[in-house]
Amino acid sequence: MQEIENPLANRFRGYLPVVIDIETAGFNTKKNPLLEIAAVIVERNQQNDLSITESHASHIIPFKNCELDEAALKFNGIDPYHPFRLALDEKEALTKLFTPIRAAVKRNNCTRAILVGHNPAFDIGFLNASIARSKIKRSPFHPFSSFDTATLGGLIYGQTVLAKVAKAAGLAWDNEKAHSALYDAEQTAELFCMMVNRWEKLESLEQEAVTEI
Repeated sequence: MQEIENPLANRFRGYLPVVIDIETAGFNTKKNPLLEIAAVIVERNQQNDLSITESHASHIIPFKNCELDEAALKFNGIDPYHPFRLALDEKEALTKLFTPIRAAVKRNNCTRAILVGHNPAFDIGFLNASIARSKIKRSPFHPFSSFDTATLGGLIYGQTVLAKVAKAAGLAWDNEKAHSALYDAEQTAELFCMMVNRWEKLESLEQEAVTEI
């Protein structure tokens, strides 16, 4: 197993934050399929800051007898049956995605991953439904706990919409790339890292001030 200098085991109660973004053909976790899923792994760098280390994404073939909501497809601009999507079936896509996540959990001495998302109830609901359909026995993720960058964005920047939080944080935002699972996941991961690092620096400065008193 690859060892890293600053594992995250003690930072988030044994959980490894993994940013997930999902694009779907509707809002019903049972009837509407996943169309794209992206995962971004964050770890400590040499400066002990949280940063992106890996990004993974897959296009997914709609499952049999699913329902496609035309309004959802119009919103995200995805053609589920486009020949150049190079899509995988659900189980293959999740298995491919979970392999590097499990490896990152191990090298950080964590017990499992925890989903980080922007309004993550949507993502974790669809992820759990897909895992159940695929009959994957053990997910690397906690089944219901998550970190919400919309809440953190409201606290720190006074914004809750992903694009507005990103702009308030000083990140570039490309509306043409938005609603791609990989783009949204990477932007969300950048935000999460910035907010955690900002908090830790403030906490460190506060401890230094108390020490000097």
